[in-house]
Amino acid sequence: MSYLDHIRNCNTFTPDNYLAFWVGDEQLGWTKKDFVEHLKPFENVFSITENRLAFNKELATPEQRSQALAPVLETLHKEGVIDSWVDELYGVTLSYGETPRFLIERAAVTFFGVRGYGVHLNGLVKKSEGIYIWVARRTRDKPFWPGMLDQMVAGGQPAGIGRMDNVIKESAEEANIPFNIAKNAELVSTLHYRGETHRGMSVDSLFNYDLWLPEDFIPENTDGEVEEFILMSLEEMAHITDTTTEFKDNCNLVNIDLLIRFGLIDQAHSDYQEIMTLLYAPSI
Repeated sequence: MSYLDHIRNCNTFTPDNYLAFWVGDEQLGWTKKDFVEHLKPFENVFSITENRLAFNKELATPEQRSQALAPVLETLHKEGVIDSWVDELYGVTLSYGETPRFLIERAAVTFFGVRGYGVHLNGLVKKSEGIYIWVARRTRDKPFWPGMLDQMVAGGQPAGIGRMDNVIKESAEEANIPFNIAKNAELVSTLHYRGETHRGMSVDSLFNYDLWLPEDFIPENTDGEVEEFILMSLEEMAHITDTTTEFKDNCNLVNIDLLIRFGLIDQAHSDYQEIMTLLYAPSI
């Protein structure tokens, strides 16, 4: 693997496998055709044609769509079609901060290929010999990407909570970072990607934060989702990212962004221009 491989891996899909998902006159997602088959019995909720999936026109408000969709998703989860459940609602929009067109269970976001949002926190430490970063290893019993490396703190951005409040909440839950430290996290970049997974289309925006931590701070997991925290130099993190698949897929994008901002990937790199073009290109 290489930096470019990781970026391409998060942005690879076959359009012929999907139907465009519309709400009114807006395309909000891409839905896998085999998943659409499971939606056909719900004729009071969805209108399905050869080339598009849409909510029925009678569902004219966000509230009506949300209420009609919820029991459909619960049924599909009970049938095993939707293979996990978070019990957390996402607001479906074209870009962050807009009024949601409807709310959807987080576990179903990828199945409908609607845009999801997440916060990722780089836990940084400045030492005399250089800059280090805290990296989390996911527990082996997590349903997705078990045992893989991750940012120190990362989580979805649900409806009803601001980004900074979410960063502070996730920091406490995942790494036991107290409020007086977590509040200093700084939003440094936003990345977008669109790629195919076994569940459907990931169309995600990642809000990336840097947090400088005291040298004597040691993170502790409190929600059972992290097996261990590892403190490594930026150079070691760069090597792992560039040569292995140890990091969770989209975490590689956050790593690459960090390495560009700190000068470990620069114009001397043979793939620099292509990395910059692909990493920072907006997804549709």
